[in-house]
Amino acid sequence: MSLLDYVSAFGEWVLANLDKMILSAVTVVAVYVIYRIVVREIKSLKARKKLEEHLTYTLIRVAKWAAAFVVISAVLAEWGVTLGIISGLLALFGGTIVGFAAINTIGNAISGLIVMTSKPFEVGDRIFFNDQFADVAAVELIYTKMLTLDNVLVSVPNQELLKAEIDNYGKKKVIRRHCTVTPGFEYDSHDVESALLEAASKVNGVLEEPKPYVWITNFQSYAVEYVLYVFINDIKRLQEIDAELHRKVLETCKAHKIDISTPLLLRQLEK
Repeated sequence: MSLLDYVSAFGEWVLANLDKMILSAVTVVAVYVIYRIVVREIKSLKARKKLEEHLTYTLIRVAKWAAAFVVISAVLAEWGVTLGIISGLLALFGGTIVGFAAINTIGNAISGLIVMTSKPFEVGDRIFFNDQFADVAAVELIYTKMLTLDNVLVSVPNQELLKAEIDNYGKKKVIRRHCTVTPGFEYDSHDVESALLEAASKVNGVLEEPKPYVWITNFQSYAVEYVLYVFINDIKRLQEIDAELHRKVLETCKAHKIDISTPLLLRQLEK
């Protein structure tokens, strides 16, 4: 066949199926418009504080997959591919996939539903998980996504979350932090406590209420253990505030001529 014959045959095919092509295009446009309206309403509910962030994200994902399924089903049906054929193909390919992945996938999905309903944390919370701090980016059906302090996005299977111990520091929750020093017995306890409280007052991010305080928590061989407790609510700066607190304690104790090096170690080195 010549090129002209191919073009002619294609033109005839287009004319014969023009109504199907138009209906398919109309279906795609209609479903897309409905999808955009649904997404806009979901985001509007979130803006009015009627939906939480992780639920909003999940609903939008569900709407996207539902729209794709409707479009594919409608277009295939318009072109003569029946639901029976579609079901057969899904059974053929889906059966094999489910056979290999069903156990973990279903387990993670159930775990995801448990996480979404029990809410051990919310999107935006800072948590301590697997020996590191991370911010919860998204709670999905299979995975929970977290952004580490190194700006690395980590996807954790939801089953792992249910097995692990997670410390939730929240977004603006008031939490207590501490700094421990061990000056010798020769220093007056009131002077040490005063210096530590002075250091706390110089740290940006330490709250005035509840007030910082100092406890004597232990007597070592050559030193007294003092613990300075402070309260913060800027969770995103948690490690920065901890570092600044230790630096101010060091500087303030030096200014007051309070040696906070470990006396026990110094005595052993002198022997």
